[in-house]
Amino acid sequence: MQTREVPPMAGKLRSSLACATAVVACLLTSVAATAATAPAPAMTPVTAAPPATASPAAASGNRLQLELDSLTAVKGGPPGAIVVLDRQGRRTVYHSGLAVIDPRRPSANDHMRIASVAKAFSGAVALRLVDRGTLRLDDTIAYRLPHLPAAWGAVTLRELLQHTSGLPDYSGSDAFIKLLQADPRRYFAPHSLLTFVADRPLLFAPGTRYQYSNSDNVAVALMAEAATGRRYEDLLKSLVTGRLGLRRTSLPSGYALPKPFLHGYAVPPTGAPEDVSTEVGASGAWASGGIVSTPNDLDTFIKAYAGPELLSRSIRKEQQKVVAGSSEPPGPGTNAAGLAIFRYTTRCGVVYGHTGNTLGYTQLALATADGSRSLTFSVNETLTPKTNPQLFDKMRGIQEDFVCALLRR
Repeated sequence: MQTREVPPMAGKLRSSLACATAVVACLLTSVAATAATAPAPAMTPVTAAPPATASPAAASGNRLQLELDSLTAVKGGPPGAIVVLDRQGRRTVYHSGLAVIDPRRPSANDHMRIASVAKAFSGAVALRLVDRGTLRLDDTIAYRLPHLPAAWGAVTLRELLQHTSGLPDYSGSDAFIKLLQADPRRYFAPHSLLTFVADRPLLFAPGTRYQYSNSDNVAVALMAEAATGRRYEDLLKSLVTGRLGLRRTSLPSGYALPKPFLHGYAVPPTGAPEDVSTEVGASGAWASGGIVSTPNDLDTFIKAYAGPELLSRSIRKEQQKVVAGSSEPPGPGTNAAGLAIFRYTTRCGVVYGHTGNTLGYTQLALATADGSRSLTFSVNETLTPKTNPQLFDKMRGIQEDFVCALLRR
């Protein structure tokens, strides 16, 4: 692939990034644009995965590489992509295009914004505390966070983790959007995020419907802090990243990225891609989407979280009880929502993980339930079903082909 030149951003988002509301939707990890206006679907318990049909011979490594190349070569597509496919500890790295629009290819040790995959990390913190008896899945907001609105009091930790809480989404509030429009790098104190919707009632009775909300995982992190008297950042390090040796994973509060990093781009329909890697601060997403990691670290995490390494058998059983609901953006196959994890039922089998997108990045991390096989799929452009449905569907189809290769015996 030939080098593409990128003009400087001059310290602010260009008009090609569209309106600031769209920027917020990208920044805060892909809440569907229709969620705030359409009625939330009724919550439907899902008791068992649909039977999976084994595919014919899985795509060869060369075919997978060609598919990935086709994604970065398409007009309007991401400048670069990297996939880490881990089968029983043997990692294969596929990369295509460019990490930054110069001759360097993406690396599995490049830092990147993982967007809503950060929700799996906050889930890991909370569920490890449940394992220790410090938190309970039926702990309520009224019990753990009595300073929050009384109208939210009956919401439980389980409902927050499964996006069945009914909490209004702070990232869609006019006041939050206005502040972000004025200064995309603005610092937001973590404890201030839910105040943007503190005057609003629940959207529905807790536990009756599914609706993805960035407020949920902020409240999860606040519950963890309240139960332990420790900062979420410290809990994240001691319970998850330190436990797994994730030395390149962090939760920054500013806009800078550690070097080297996979540069994120806004790719307009016409004209050159624009580097937006550091145009928006991470504090507005915090525990819901602010984590920075690498493909290698993310692979290590998802193997442990979807597999048996981090949680006890009894808690994993609760984690994997699912209801009808999709990650945002949707992952491969049929999606169902567990506790801070999603079940993806593909044509080749079942995997568990999380997706996310933020300004300049789209992410997928998943693994088998035994933790023996895992996959991370990262591109340096925001791709959603609404902004570019054809390209998003193409990427999702490629993701499923990689899952089939992952599950091949």
